[in-house]
Amino acid sequence: MASRIRLEDRECPLSTTVQHVGEWWTLLILHDAFDGYTRFDQFQENLGISSSMLTARLKTLVTDGLLERRPYQSNPVRHEYVLTELGRSLRPVIVTLAAWGNSRLAARERSMILVDADTGEEVEPVVVDARTGRRLDDSRAYVFAAGPSASDAMRSRYPRQRPAAACGEGRTATA
Repeated sequence: MASRIRLEDRECPLSTTVQHVGEWWTLLILHDAFDGYTRFDQFQENLGISSSMLTARLKTLVTDGLLERRPYQSNPVRHEYVLTELGRSLRPVIVTLAAWGNSRLAARERSMILVDADTGEEVEPVVVDARTGRRLDDSRAYVFAAGPSASDAMRSRYPRQRPAAACGEGRTATA
């Protein structure tokens, strides 16, 4: 069967990211890995996932470079699944997703919160621009633009943005 995915979806970083981590079990396995779980039986017991489903998801996470499979026992051979640097780089995304979920709940309804490991104080994660420190939750102040390798379809959807000072009026002028 032919793929129904548009070209711009195949080149979109959101689409390609969701392809790797957008599945329910994958996010939960990664969450457990961030909590220190490394062994098949730990993931299975904690998540209540079938062996075949867990095997498939772990294989995909290893293939995608998010987890590394390495032996921890030789007789019989047993493997553990350890986060790679690429996998660890997803932690802010997982933390932000959890915080977004919690923001929709009353404080007494939250079953898991993020706290400072030293003080125990609850923290509220936000996504900011590394250069300016400004929050990125304002969709008028920060917009997507076509990147250097964008296809014609992507350029049509996201015209290249010029700085407001260079175009004279507002942030939405295009090149």
